Amino acid sequence: MKIRLFEEADRPFLRTLFLAARRHNWTWLEGDDWQLEDFDAVILGETVLVAEIDGHRAGFAGVLDNDNFLHSLYIDPDYQGQGVGSALLEAVQQRFTSTGALKCLMQNEQALAFYAHHGWQREATGEGEQGKYVLMHFPLTARASGK
Repeated sequence: MKIRLFEEADRPFLRTLFLAARRHNWTWLEGDDWQLEDFDAVILGETVLVAEIDGHRAGFAGVLDNDNFLHSLYIDPDYQGQGVGSALLEAVQQRFTSTGALKCLMQNEQALAFYAHHGWQREATGEGEQGKYVLMHFPLTARASGK
């Protein structure tokens, strides 16, 4: 598996991946209004890392480097459970210069368990346009301890 920076040639495929992953994983939300172009708005101003397996784009992560904030992590449904998310998350965590943060929808129990498994800690809850979320932090000490 290779983790690399986003290239413009990735955009069409990652748009499709983003839409497919949301529809596959966010089953409790009505996704009729979702469009391929939603990807463009989500990654605006972010550093995007792309995971490739044998030349196939298997997932991506969007991070706001200045804020140490993981904004998005999406895996192609065909590649879920194969370590792609873990590899992307590790690459993101290596970019952090202080405590990392993310928001995860409360109903996304699989993702919450994934982040907890990787050393992320629940800090607070809130509500956004897609529902209730959990604010999670990743302390640099977790990175140093191998979590």
